[in-house]
Amino acid sequence: MKIALSGIKPSGLPHIGNYLGMIRPALRLADSYQCLYFIADYHALTTLHNGAELRAHSLSVAATWLALGLDPTRNLLYRQSDVPEVMELAWILSCFTGKGLLDRAHAFKDAQAQQREISAGVYTYPILMAADILAFGADVVPVGRDQKQHLEMCRDIAQRFNHVYGDLLVVPEALIQEEVETIPGLDGRKMSKSYDNTVPMFLPAAQLRKLVMRIQTDSVPVEEPKVPESAAVFQLYRHFVGAAEAETLANKLRAGGTGWAVAKQALFDAMETSLGDARARYLDIMANPEKLAEILRDGAERARALAGARMTRVRRAIGMGLLA
Repeated sequence: MKIALSGIKPSGLPHIGNYLGMIRPALRLADSYQCLYFIADYHALTTLHNGAELRAHSLSVAATWLALGLDPTRNLLYRQSDVPEVMELAWILSCFTGKGLLDRAHAFKDAQAQQREISAGVYTYPILMAADILAFGADVVPVGRDQKQHLEMCRDIAQRFNHVYGDLLVVPEALIQEEVETIPGLDGRKMSKSYDNTVPMFLPAAQLRKLVMRIQTDSVPVEEPKVPESAAVFQLYRHFVGAAEAETLANKLRAGGTGWAVAKQALFDAMETSLGDARARYLDIMANPEKLAEILRDGAERARALAGARMTRVRRAIGMGLLA
């Protein structure tokens, strides 16, 4: 089977933007690919400098994958930091990556435009992302449209390396699902921890409903017709129930007489149907950290074996070691 690789940066609690835009589509790939799922904790270090928080968020992300149905015996689940081969490959790839390529990275350009302090980690982020992928020979990487550039940069780096040493690195393809490319947050902008507009996945039901009721909507009176497609609450509802079922609510909103509060309640009910059981599994997993740590250790061992075989060939090709 071809290999698909997906990762989440543990810079905060997983939210429904992660779920709809990345986790749910990535888990569906397990029927067609050998799937590798990882917690990108070194990537989180670009913004999170509290060790206890980073460790806690990493465990939370792992528990989230498992609660939503990831089978660790069938696929791999591991922490990026537990596979040192990735960091070794990142240095090797940095020697084949031009400054001009990194200068064009969206994340770097955005930070520069906002006059934020830019660390070397932020600047070289695309190289580490490339190493995450290339160390395992991933054939496909599910990404959002905002991450497509990083995947293209990964392909460019791999091709430069292969031009020198032969076809040692698999050049991956992006797997983009158009229908989930943008997930709106509480304020209508893209859901992001950076905007503080997220809806955490596993909040208690009462807290979740309270947060859903805060989603921003327009001020069109209840009795007047509305444009459902323009509202974040309806967009989220459609992601949870599908286009066909969402059309029933859309028709009511277009006809008038149905307010946004009804739409928000419908969204909350759909979220509870989709995530209620997973919340219970998540809490159970988080209550057993020793078992979770065991799953991650096992995943890391298997991931290292996979990456190690490729790295042996890479080291030999670049001239590391006394014997060819």
